[in-house]
Amino acid sequence: MKTKIRIANAGGFWGDDLGVLRRQLEGGEVDYISSDFLAEVTMSILRKQQLKNEALGYVTDFVDQIVDVADLMKSKGVRMITNAGGINPIACAKKILSELEKKGISLKIAVVDGDNIVDRIDEFYPAKANFKNMDSGDDFESIIKNIQSANVYLGVPPLLKALESGADLILAGRVTDTSVTMAPMIYELGWKLNDWDKLAAGLVAGHIIECGAQSTGGNFTDWQKVERWDNMGYPIVEMNQNGDFTVYKHENTGGLISVDTIREQLVYEMGNPDQYISPDVVADFTRLKLEELEDNRVLVSGAKGYPSTPYLKVSMAYEDGYKATSSIVISGGRVLNKAQEFEKIFWDRLDTDFLKKNTEFVGYNACHQHLAEHIDPNEILLRLSVYDTDVDKIRDFSMSIAPLILSGPPGVAVTGGRARMQQVITYWPTLIPKECITSNVHVLNEKGEVIESTEIGSVLGYEEELQALESVEHTEYVDPSWEDDRLITVALRDICLGRSGDKGDTVNIGVLARSEEIYQYLKHDLTAEKLSEMFFGMVKGRIHRYEIDNLLALNFLLEESLDGGGTKSLMIDAQGKTFATALLNQEIMIPEKLLSSMMKAESQK
Repeated sequence: MKTKIRIANAGGFWGDDLGVLRRQLEGGEVDYISSDFLAEVTMSILRKQQLKNEALGYVTDFVDQIVDVADLMKSKGVRMITNAGGINPIACAKKILSELEKKGISLKIAVVDGDNIVDRIDEFYPAKANFKNMDSGDDFESIIKNIQSANVYLGVPPLLKALESGADLILAGRVTDTSVTMAPMIYELGWKLNDWDKLAAGLVAGHIIECGAQSTGGNFTDWQKVERWDNMGYPIVEMNQNGDFTVYKHENTGGLISVDTIREQLVYEMGNPDQYISPDVVADFTRLKLEELEDNRVLVSGAKGYPSTPYLKVSMAYEDGYKATSSIVISGGRVLNKAQEFEKIFWDRLDTDFLKKNTEFVGYNACHQHLAEHIDPNEILLRLSVYDTDVDKIRDFSMSIAPLILSGPPGVAVTGGRARMQQVITYWPTLIPKECITSNVHVLNEKGEVIESTEIGSVLGYEEELQALESVEHTEYVDPSWEDDRLITVALRDICLGRSGDKGDTVNIGVLARSEEIYQYLKHDLTAEKLSEMFFGMVKGRIHRYEIDNLLALNFLLEESLDGGGTKSLMIDAQGKTFATALLNQEIMIPEKLLSSMMKAESQK
């Protein structure tokens, strides 16, 4: 049993820097490496690929990545856990072993599967699970005939069994983003599966590093503080047996780790901070303490955990019509007026009713819409999109952009040919009771043959029903000096940090004050109602506000704000990544002394 363990992250999504894995191995000593490839949208992409070629369905880039460093991993005794197996982890493992055999390298691989339940829907529905949409409450019956994939978010139990096999590489399908980091901690540090506070610490650590460089300066509001962007450092966690841990990166790498970069990542894709739910533990983020020990090293402590719930989340995807996008570049004087005229000409000529259509002026306000400041650009990319279940309508649309080039106003540049029709695979999040699901751990030999299989149940034995907590806005505190002081106008970015992310059709925006005094004022003034006014027309559902006093943060959930989310959305920012920037650009009135005290505190850091 160890007293501490070092786990490095080597990627936060499919498409991340493939050189990171080697850099993490060569840059210093680590015990484990984890990487996360599977966003909800990624599962839909993998399913599309598998429908064309049944041998696919995994992250093909990972094969080259692991084959490149397998000998280095073996020589350093570093083990790796990843969900790169996607919806076909056995095929992924066999491909890796085949490539390694060509190089004369051996690697012991364990595969975790059992998450794929697409062929077992009738076994569970409706007798054991109603599969209602977690976000909308819609009835499963409405989409059951169009289901293409259904994958359960597995937790740490099968990963622990895989670790016991001594495998160098553990290749999983749909496991939670955090469990690939939690499992080695539990295994090596001797934690029990009801050590809730320690499990919560592992979950928090996994959440911080799961998105790779997003905790080491990537997407950081104060990006200008990042001195180097070359050889970008990726995060490493050193977890102690008691649940306290530090986040750092290798020496002489780019990026930045600070309390602020960690605060931003903590609020990323967060719902209720009191109840961050995973299959293994429910974590309370409102007790965490952050301390900057030295440059690029932050201590995290105070994690609090509670029993996990009796359910597992299921990520389903179903066929849901078609979409297409066309675009042309429009240039010259009064370009916005010209682009708006092109928009009118296009839709009038097409004269077709679509289930959804969208026009965006890229370079003017495509991401921030009415929240963008007025500018007079020299060129605009006119982006036109449609969605429908009628293939003929989509074909008509795809052939309608080209005629504009010669039969409209001047100054047009062509960006491509006819729009390509895309099959829409829509995300459907739901729940299933844990007792319905067993997972499997397979150990493969060098020939890719399964030599050992073990079945693992999902029930830990300590589950409790979760009592959902409503968000309550505490706006009652008013400092008397606020009313006596002169009010000044500031952009929110001058007094806050921010980060946004998506879950289905919901955007979360974390707003982090730059001082305690600023936080108390924002807690009073920056309400869900005020955000509703700012984002009017962009958000069609409710906005919830959650308070995180220990992080000086407010977390907002903006429901129905991504045009259906993921692959169904026609928005250029279909994942809400720019919403935080839009909010930070807005101006509010604050007492002048708050800005002065904040600037003084900033100068003393």
